[in-house]
Order: sequence, then C-alpha cells, then structure tokens
Amino acid sequence: MHISKTYQLAKQNILAGIGLATLASALWSVNFIIAKDVFDKIPPVSLAFFRWSTATIIIFPFALKHLKTDWPVIKQHLLFFFFAALTGVSLFNTLVYVGAHYTSAINLALIGTTTSPVFSILLARIFLKEKIDLAKIIGLVFCFLGILYLLSKGSWHNLLHLNFSEGDLWVLAAAFSFSFYNILVKKKPAAISTTGFLVTTFTIGTALLVPFFIYDTLHAAPIQWSSRLVGDILYIGIGASVISFLCWNLAIGHLGAGRASLFGNLIPLFSSIEAIFILNEAFTRDHIISTCLVFAGLVVANLHFTRVKSQS
Repeated sequence: MHISKTYQLAKQNILAGIGLATLASALWSVNFIIAKDVFDKIPPVSLAFFRWSTATIIIFPFALKHLKTDWPVIKQHLLFFFFAALTGVSLFNTLVYVGAHYTSAINLALIGTTTSPVFSILLARIFLKEKIDLAKIIGLVFCFLGILYLLSKGSWHNLLHLNFSEGDLWVLAAAFSFSFYNILVKKKPAAISTTGFLVTTFTIGTALLVPFFIYDTLHAAPIQWSSRLVGDILYIGIGASVISFLCWNLAIGHLGAGRASLFGNLIPLFSSIEAIFILNEAFTRDHIISTCLVFAGLVVANLHFTRVKSQS
C-alpha cells in the first residue's frame, strides 16, 4: 500500500511550517538581547518606532505591486488590520522594550514564550474552535516544563521562590497581546497576499506609535546614538521584523495558530546559545536538559499528522 499524494503534501506542509517557525524564533531571540542591551540608550517607544519604520521602509518597495491588487481587500477589512497591527506590531514589542527597563533579558524571553503558547491555544479554542488534542497538550506540558527547568536552574527551591518584577508583568501583557495577533493571522482575509498583509500591519502599527514617539522625543532622555545602536535597529527592523514575521505568518498557515505558538518556546533556548557568544555565558547542564524537554514537546505536538487513506 502506497502513501497517498495527499498525505505526502500534508506532511510537507507540516515540515515547512516547522522550519519556518523555527527560523522565526531564532531571529526573534536576538530581539530580547538587544532590548536589554540598549534599554539605557533609547526610550522603549522610540526603539519600537524606529524598528517598525525601518521594517516598513524595507518591505514597501517589494509590496507596491501587491498593494495595487490587495487595496480593495484592505479597505474592506480595515478594522481587522487595525487590530492585527495594534496587537502584533504596536503593543507586543513596545511592551517588551518597556519590560527591559525592569527585568533581565532571560526573563523577557522566558515569560513571553512560556505564557504566549498557553494564551494562544486557549484563544484558538475559543475563537477558532481549534481542537486541543492530546498530542498538543502533552507537547505544551513538555515545553512548559523545559522552560521552568531553565528558569529555576533545576532547583525546586528556586522554582518556589520565583519573584516577578514590574518588568515581568509588562512582558506578560506583551505575550497576551501577541496571542491575539496569532489568532488574527489565522483569520486574515484569504484574498490578501502575505507581503500585502505585512506592509499593511507594519504601516498601521508604525502610525499608531507616532503620537507616543513624539511624546518620547519631548519628555524622555535623549537617544544616545552610536554605530552599534544603528546596527541593532537595522537588525530588529529587517531580521526580527520583515523576515521573521514573513516566516511566522507562513508557519501559522501550515501549522495552525495553537501549534505554531509552541515554537516560541525555542526563543529562550536560542537566546541562551547567543548569550554564550555575546555575553560569554557558559552552556550548562540546565540548558541541555531544558533544550531536550522543549524539543521533545515540539516533536510530540507535531507528530499528529492528519492521515488520509491511500487509494489503490
């Protein structure tokens, strides 16, 4: 009995989604390190504004031909694009950048990535009626245990005495915002192109930040410009925005909002690896165990392929 072409195509879509979600997570992981590295050099809203302004400028030339075709769809669903831009662009990263003023880089990544999948799966169940099957539940549990192990450094004492600062609460709010974005992406109008969707949300999201950026400019400490800061802004504007969001939205299309969100758990693991080279931190046994648990969770959550009976 041969494997049907339909099943092969479904499996290829799942594997493509896994690859895209993993790449997006790797690109995003650097964002948390940059957020902490520059928090005393540029106000959070200003950092978000320059990030999304850069992303909009970069993607706009490639999106012009798509906008001509997508414009009727954009006008028809303007409220949808407003909320997608608000939750995924304006709020999410700005809240992370605010949190960087009060908590560590590792907490930025850990809290945002452990809570967002829970929010996304529950919201996907409520709004999209996505089934929470056993494989997804087990995968989520493994991912959550892996991140908790990393957070507690393998110690029950550390786990029982975790302290959440004001910054942790800001990041929790960011995770909740991004969960809504995941749901909205799954419901985006089928007629709009991926590039058209991105340039529309980037543009609206940047515009929503303008009044707060003006306030920042007038009242916050002046920006400490340097070549390193410019490089950081270019990275988060291109790599952690244009490329990563393109990959992430495509991954949601292949995997679904709930399952794709599980790959966000890779972010703190990638951040730890990056910290070895950027911050000269050691890769410990805790990192190895945590990595194994998270990858096990991702594998389990994505083993449940939809099988179609082969036809003779």
